[in-house]
Amino acid sequence: MKIYADTSVLFSLYVTDANSPKADAWRQANPVPLDFTGFHRLELRNALGLAVFQQRLTPAESQAAWQEVEQDLASGLLVAKSDSWEKLLPEAERLAEQHTPAIGSRSLDILHVAAATLLGATDFCTLDTRQGKLAQLAGLHVQP
Repeated sequence: MKIYADTSVLFSLYVTDANSPKADAWRQANPVPLDFTGFHRLELRNALGLAVFQQRLTPAESQAAWQEVEQDLASGLLVAKSDSWEKLLPEAERLAEQHTPAIGSRSLDILHVAAATLLGATDFCTLDTRQGKLAQLAGLHVQP
């Protein structure tokens, strides 16, 4: 089993929010190293900045969360993976064409599911119901 966690899960692991208890319980049950792509890096960094803008986090809290991400990369809990956009974009386009008309997928969700399939994931962890539906349609087992 290889698990891909999307940014909704990662955010709730590194910042305390309404989904953190669910994300924390999932992570305790699945302590395996998680792939961390450049796409994760951008989206998580942006989510932390957006939370500061929305005054849900202070700049210091955002910085502390990012330091935890960096520590987890250094320790191997997160494993840096390069993005192969020349493979990722065609796979995302295929998923969009196949599934968006029926379930209304968003572009960033499609990119995560495409990345998971290209990285060989068997399981997809998300707190986003619509994204979970897309992952399921792409043949991934959805958690939590």
